[in-house]
Amino acid sequence: METTLDKTGETAQSGEKRGKSLTEQAYAILRDRVLTGDLRPGTEISEPELAEQLAMSKTPVREAMARLCVEGLMEAFPRRGYRVTPVTVKDMNDLFAVRGVLEGMAAALAAQNMTEDELDALDRLAGASYVVGENVSTKTFVSTNEEFHSAIAQGSRNPRLHALVMSHLEQCARLFYMGTRIRDINPETSQDHHNIVALLRQRDSEGARTAMMEHNENTRTGILTALISEAGPGLSL
Repeated sequence: METTLDKTGETAQSGEKRGKSLTEQAYAILRDRVLTGDLRPGTEISEPELAEQLAMSKTPVREAMARLCVEGLMEAFPRRGYRVTPVTVKDMNDLFAVRGVLEGMAAALAAQNMTEDELDALDRLAGASYVVGENVSTKTFVSTNEEFHSAIAQGSRNPRLHALVMSHLEQCARLFYMGTRIRDINPETSQDHHNIVALLRQRDSEGARTAMMEHNENTRTGILTALISEAGPGLSL
């Protein structure tokens, strides 16, 4: 009797793990497609379509989409399916406004706390570049950009501040990808990043704060200008 129960429990547990695994796979794939712009803002898609594309049943797809809806990347419409959440100018401005304050504070603290070894590593990250329209190098560039900003936030030696910065960077990821696809941001990013590192090396807290906030504003205006020039159903006020 015990053997039967054990086998039954083991089978149920294995099935649960497989289900979770498929949900995680679907979530990771769909989230990546939304962030990188493969699924553009405003795109409408149904559960059966996604299940067919991913070669999965509808259950893991439904669970993955529920997570994306909670994150604000997708919107659900009864009997219609889903839509990739459009980008709004107001939301983008609000996001960058908060991000500027948080990262400015992080840079000011990092100027006093980062070690020379950490600054050397930061300098290497500042030199990242990509080829416009080339997916692999773009992904690497966006990832390295996030690593650069994360390292400064971590260098603030304030774990709560670091967590807040990372949360806002994650919300900006889709905007970064959209910006890199529309225009070449290599020169301005490299110049801004190297300037920030130089000020951190000088232990200039206020200079680093100002440079980081200016970089944040340069990014915002650059992305906004590019998106407006390509205005479509995915961008609204």
